[in-house]
Amino acid sequence: MKKQITKSNETNWKPLVEEGIKTDGVYVKILRFDESTQRPPTFLLKFDAGASYPNHVHPAGEEIYVLEGEIRFGADQLNSGDYLYMPPGSTHSAFSKKGCTMLFVVPEEVVILK
Repeated sequence: MKKQITKSNETNWKPLVEEGIKTDGVYVKILRFDESTQRPPTFLLKFDAGASYPNHVHPAGEEIYVLEGEIRFGADQLNSGDYLYMPPGSTHSAFSKKGCTMLFVVPEEVVILK
């Protein structure tokens, strides 16, 4: 893997589009794209006030750092400056009442639970 620099302040937020699920009010900035897996393992997400993401499982775990705002992951309330590690196989949904911006490290694609 080669070095990569992403100047996130120079890129625009893009609506998060994932087939088969509603992601209104959720936006993404890709920080690193992995050519071998054809997906971004490191990215920023922004939730507008009232935005949500459905219940899902993380086959390889997940790391989240809340840069600003607040969000609830299942029963866990996170605020600006909070960090969350979810081990492989863990599940949760996400909802932000007031909106937030977060840094994510997600080594493997999530699986939406129905």
